[in-house]
Amino acid sequence: MSERLKQLVTSNDFQRLILSLIVLSGVLAGMETYPAFADQTRAGTLINWLQDCILYAFVAEAVLKILSYGSRPWDYFRHGWNLFDFAIIVVCFLPINANYATVFRMARLLRTLRMVTLLPRLQVLVGALLKSIPSLGYIGILLGLHFYVYAVAGTFLFRANDPVRFGTLHQTTLTLFQVLTLEGWNDILATQYNGSDAEYPDYFLAAFGKPKRVSVCECERPLDPSLAQALHTLNGETLMTKIGDKTGRLAKLLAEKKSPEAITTEFYLATLSRPPSSAEIAAAQQIVAEAATPEEGWQDLLWALLNSKQFLFVR
Repeated sequence: MSERLKQLVTSNDFQRLILSLIVLSGVLAGMETYPAFADQTRAGTLINWLQDCILYAFVAEAVLKILSYGSRPWDYFRHGWNLFDFAIIVVCFLPINANYATVFRMARLLRTLRMVTLLPRLQVLVGALLKSIPSLGYIGILLGLHFYVYAVAGTFLFRANDPVRFGTLHQTTLTLFQVLTLEGWNDILATQYNGSDAEYPDYFLAAFGKPKRVSVCECERPLDPSLAQALHTLNGETLMTKIGDKTGRLAKLLAEKKSPEAITTEFYLATLSRPPSSAEIAAAQQIVAEAATPEEGWQDLLWALLNSKQFLFVR
């Protein structure tokens, strides 16, 4: 009796039947993820019934295998695959949520690895892979050393240009891994060519619509005026700092002891791209004369020119 049962459970037809049930169970488990096959629907009820039938088929398989051992049924539990199958059956009968049981039933798909025994060449390949596992550790060490060397070098070489991706060692390591996967490597390359936006975190430029340095289209710059732009031009720190810079245009003109007419002409050419009229030269000299110091007067004149409508909306 036990010999006939052993022939049955080890036959190719029986193995194909069980494998077909395993695949069917996996397909049904995938169908259960869709709302159209929920438990409340007619299709969902049918799927649950089929899953129960497959489960009882697995129980019958386990019983037949145990009986095939004759007077030594405990030998069934000495094989790892048998223990795996039996554990799945037990879990499916536990009083837990059905969704979790579906996940455990999916684990039976691992039994498809038995097909390895049907293909001799595949057995050779799998055997070679298993024998190479101890050497994979040394390959991992070698790759880790390469990653570390290039990560340190990349941090030193590209940190100033791209602090977001190469600012620290762990950021550089992550960037190197990203490059190896070819995910976004073109953006990384463009940043190294054109520079990083993080290198120039200027709120003034951002307020006036500075596009990304990797952008190839000027159309990405917003042209509509905003309140932030008006505040920056009227009383912004950036503009006032540039006007009063000791190494700026005004400081150089005063150091060269240029005449008031020359300074006024320089300012008008730089801001409005035209020379001043006689009335504008006279008005500029009056502004300088009424200021506390000549330097403050020239700063007021330059500030007024930078906030003029012609400069803001034309130049």
